[in-house]
Amino acid sequence: MSQVRRLRGSRSPGTGKTYSLSLLLDVYEIPRSTYYDQIKEPKEASQTPAKRGPKTEHTDDKVVEKIKEVLDESPFSGEGHRKVRVRLKLKGIHAGKTRVLRLMKENNLLAPTRKKREATKREHKGKIITERPNECWGGDITEVMTVEDGKVSIFDIMDHCTDELLAIHVVKRANRFEAIECLQQATRKEFGEAKKDAGRGVTLRLDHGSQFTSERYVNEAHFMGFEISYAFVGQPQCNGIIERWHRTLKEQLLWTKTWKNIDEVRGAVKAFVKTYNSQWLIERHGHRSPLDFRRSMKTKVAA
Repeated sequence: MSQVRRLRGSRSPGTGKTYSLSLLLDVYEIPRSTYYDQIKEPKEASQTPAKRGPKTEHTDDKVVEKIKEVLDESPFSGEGHRKVRVRLKLKGIHAGKTRVLRLMKENNLLAPTRKKREATKREHKGKIITERPNECWGGDITEVMTVEDGKVSIFDIMDHCTDELLAIHVVKRANRFEAIECLQQATRKEFGEAKKDAGRGVTLRLDHGSQFTSERYVNEAHFMGFEISYAFVGQPQCNGIIERWHRTLKEQLLWTKTWKNIDEVRGAVKAFVKTYNSQWLIERHGHRSPLDFRRSMKTKVAA
């Protein structure tokens, strides 16, 4: 860079010619932007950078004082910076939203808020597929909209070994009593009666829906001998067997048309469950249907 400065405007002793600055920069491979940046005269740095934008007659101290007056005069507690800014405006003090927020934060004038607590995350690393039928059942609920009846709820229970739908219950009101009815249907199908200790040895994998955590549902499940195992919060893979079934149900049936009413949904869902159990091919079962896989397991046990 110093060589360019010395040679600029001087004649070459060999040729007697004067060469342009651009040629000199090309010869010495110096970018033009670098050259012009370094030859600029240094500017005197100001002591404090001036705030950009229009000037205001109200200093920060004065605005803070008025903010305290507004908070004291307000008949309500816990008002935030937006409402404080409006009340300042009514007093003839115009301050930006960002400025009011900054001043309230710096002077500890913001309303106290509850800090979010980080929940302890429990990662599911276990195995949800069982070796034999009736070791673990998954229960859940899904929904579909209808034209006449609005939202319709679908309770269901699936075996974690065979992926067979043991019960499905389509209802208008998704309460704890309907959830119990679905559980009783599955119990009657597998064990003949929904009586005391009929489901002993079976674990119920459920989420934390209000129907499944209600005292009535829990007591009924325990009466029939079921052990309840709730999925970890935020870990839907804990109940992944029935969650995957819901995806199939929606993609193959519920999302394929507009439903008129609950009766239409109920009839279609029951027919689809029958087809699913007998014809849906599951890869981990060797591309066999849930019923075929169950029959094959019974054959192995008998042998």
